[in-house]
Amino acid sequence: MVQFDAEKKGNLLEPQLQLHEDPNSGSTDASRRTTRRYNMALLLHYLLCLVFFLHVGLGIGKGPAFSKYYNDSMKKFFRAYPTYTSPVHPCTSTVPPISEKEFGSRQLSLAKALVVLNAEAYIAEPGAQTQFFGNFSNVDWKLSERPLFLIITPGQNPVENTTVAEVSVLTPKFEATRARLLNIPFVKRYIEWAEEEDPYAVAAEALGLFSKDSSLKGKNIFIDNSARHFHYDGFKGALAGIDISVSSAPFQVNQLREHKSNAEIEIMKCASEATLLAIRHVHKQMRLGMRESEARNMMSVALSQIGLSQGGCLTLFGENAALPHGSGTDKALGPTDFALFDCTATLHGYWSDVTRTVALPSSQISSRHLNVWRSVEQAQNWAKLAAREGANARSVDKTARAAFLDDLSGYFTHRLGHGIGLEGHEQPYLNGGSKAVLQHGHAFSIEPGIYIEGEVGVRLEDCAYIGDQGNSIYLTEGAGGPSTSPWEP
Repeated sequence: MVQFDAEKKGNLLEPQLQLHEDPNSGSTDASRRTTRRYNMALLLHYLLCLVFFLHVGLGIGKGPAFSKYYNDSMKKFFRAYPTYTSPVHPCTSTVPPISEKEFGSRQLSLAKALVVLNAEAYIAEPGAQTQFFGNFSNVDWKLSERPLFLIITPGQNPVENTTVAEVSVLTPKFEATRARLLNIPFVKRYIEWAEEEDPYAVAAEALGLFSKDSSLKGKNIFIDNSARHFHYDGFKGALAGIDISVSSAPFQVNQLREHKSNAEIEIMKCASEATLLAIRHVHKQMRLGMRESEARNMMSVALSQIGLSQGGCLTLFGENAALPHGSGTDKALGPTDFALFDCTATLHGYWSDVTRTVALPSSQISSRHLNVWRSVEQAQNWAKLAAREGANARSVDKTARAAFLDDLSGYFTHRLGHGIGLEGHEQPYLNGGSKAVLQHGHAFSIEPGIYIEGEVGVRLEDCAYIGDQGNSIYLTEGAGGPSTSPWEP
């Protein structure tokens, strides 16, 4: 449910008015009239507050009649001006980020996996993996030709004789102070390399890989799969002639990020719910004749105002939505058009992904296009029921396709879904060739669509996770879950 924050409303009002007063929108005069009406109503609100204070505080005016009049007036005021309030979701300011304790647990799990895999180190440059293990990403440290690495190696606790994680950061020497400002949990040391040095050789030397210790022979160095290829070449060159293998991190390392913890799920729930509320908020402000770019800008503002970061929204009207990832033509919304919004944003580094295909109260959607919408809704419902712990991802994809009649089956042209978390698209993938088996903690999108080029495109997307009971639960459930009609996103 959208909630209104009286303290924030004044700060959030101005961007909303700027959106409506875009001189390119063709509605400047109407917007100004609406703004004047709003200001007059707001003045009336303050006058009523003053009179109510006199009534209650000073006893001027007795009886329930005035109280009823005041309450009714305020209800009418907020009903008349819903578009000038902003979407507010308290979780975006109250759901905590991942704790230092959980980062330590992740690092230890990786160190134990490295021992089993006979690996001496795991190395990653800023990205989703460093966010997972080290609480920073390429948002915090932009990638360049100068490497900065998070390095995790397995160590030994001599007292308890147990494996421990040892965390190092390789940093350009002139950037060392900035690297230390990154909030990386449990860093043991910073390895600095000067501009005239080979950073890969400096890292290898610091890790003791040039040692003649026979225990290093046959060991593995794992490089994160998403790292740029020249880093592989750099380490292979530095370790040439040494019996140490440099390779991409295997499945056993990559899967550590697949199964979401309770803390991760709570963050992702909040991000998804807030994204859905932002879509609903913008939907109420839309009008026939507005352009794709205007609606897209409104969505960006709404996602930011609700407390999310990196927000963006693919916005396609009418036949433009028949290209699933089309760039649009800045089409004006017509009376027979659907509007498709595919919106993403982050909270504490975790992505949301919600898609709605909507119509306006004054829209005149054909029965054929409404049938397409209902077919997509049914496919999403069937897929959600099929997505259970132990289910093959490909079978869930197949179930969604079975919901479409023969005349529509050929127009569902992409996979059913993808995993989601610190990346918008990650494992597991739900497609007809997937070998993945859904497991507890997996989070993924369920997004069937029908795309008839030159005519119509409909997609509905909610992300879900496999819960404790083995069933799939929508991450948007707390905000009402999936769409029930084109008019109720």
